[in-house]
Amino acid sequence: MPQSTWMTSDRLRFLVSGIKEHLWVKPLVLCVLSVGGIFVAKLADFAGLSGWLPAINLASVESLLSIMASSMLVIATFAVGSMVAAYASASTGATPRSIPIVIADDVTQNALSAFIGAFIFSIVSLVAVQNGMFEAAGLFAIFVLTLLVFAIVIITFVRWVDRIARLGRVVNTLEQVERAAGNALDRRRHATTLGALPVRARRSGDGGVAVCSPTVGYVQHIDLQTLQSRAVEFGGRVTVRALPGTFVSTHRPLLHVEGCDTFKAEAFSSAFKITPNRAFEDDPRFGLLALSEIADKALSPGINDPGTAIHVIGAMVRLFTLWQSPLEPDKVVAITHDRVSVPELAIDDLFDDAFTAIARDGAGIVEVSVRLQKAFSALAESGDPEMLAAVRRHSRMALARSERALSLLDDIEAVRRAAACATAGAGERMAASADPKPAAAVRQDPLTTRA
Repeated sequence: MPQSTWMTSDRLRFLVSGIKEHLWVKPLVLCVLSVGGIFVAKLADFAGLSGWLPAINLASVESLLSIMASSMLVIATFAVGSMVAAYASASTGATPRSIPIVIADDVTQNALSAFIGAFIFSIVSLVAVQNGMFEAAGLFAIFVLTLLVFAIVIITFVRWVDRIARLGRVVNTLEQVERAAGNALDRRRHATTLGALPVRARRSGDGGVAVCSPTVGYVQHIDLQTLQSRAVEFGGRVTVRALPGTFVSTHRPLLHVEGCDTFKAEAFSSAFKITPNRAFEDDPRFGLLALSEIADKALSPGINDPGTAIHVIGAMVRLFTLWQSPLEPDKVVAITHDRVSVPELAIDDLFDDAFTAIARDGAGIVEVSVRLQKAFSALAESGDPEMLAAVRRHSRMALARSERALSLLDDIEAVRRAAACATAGAGERMAASADPKPAAAVRQDPLTTRA
């Protein structure tokens, strides 16, 4: 019998990660805990502790709660305004694709939750105290809880002031997007086929019955456990054709099903979460694309900030170095879905997302062009044949663009010298360093596409 797929572990992980992008979740949890604290304090009256606890003046408790109630609402309103301004800054200064990352900032969400939770706690406690709900022990418990909430609010506010000063700034947004892209790349390199069989290992070709998308949008998540269960149920095999991040329409296949005559298409298509927007969680290419957009925006004439583009190039080198770094055995995902085949990410696609826009719009800025060629040279040292081929291709294209965009011969020669190390083979590197005048690159600007 196939296992239940109502809530698989993989789907639960994706849902939990998506919850972080909603601002109302943590404040709601804190509000529930705040109301629950009132009832916990009432239990002190039933514990017979009145004779052991010091007496607390009712007026002092009411005064503390009144101060908290009046101040927390103002601070919460200020926090929301600051967050909205930070989100607008991230959208205009970096890229709108970075907004979900900025919203998911834990420190900011915790601060807003603490302020709103403290406001709810003070209002409910004040109503309970003024209506004589508590006796001596319960009143002491409310007093202690109030002091504890005050301490939490003060500590949270101090931490949040440091974060809000940097929230939404380009450098901080870059760090958050790079972290999200690195996490997605790290998960994918330890599970290149998401725990399924690689497509190249399948004996059959692209045959089978195509299952198309029921709607138009981007694939955000694929529940491989559901696909495996459905394949076992119908006695067939599944080949995934649309990885997370792929734009699909009602005529583009999500997958092909082989080995079974009759099945319900909805049973397989329901494993794909399709939305109008892409997400960072399971889409490493989206993180690279967001970083590339930040650099591309910085290179626009209106902003003219090549330093940000150079910063992004450094982030790209770190991410591709992570992609090629040795695997951690405890993180490697074993193949558990033996009836499902999933294609691996192509290094050419990753390079297209990461470097095409920077090479195109930074071609006329010599410092960006040189730094880009140095990045290619650093990545060429990895020794991976696929990455070396991608490095050479993008280095040639970037050099061709720079030769067209730059007007000063000395600038062109500087870019050519930097490109020599990236395009030369292992045995040709010494010769390239001795003769800084490599063969002229093809000047034709090739067309590139993005998925």
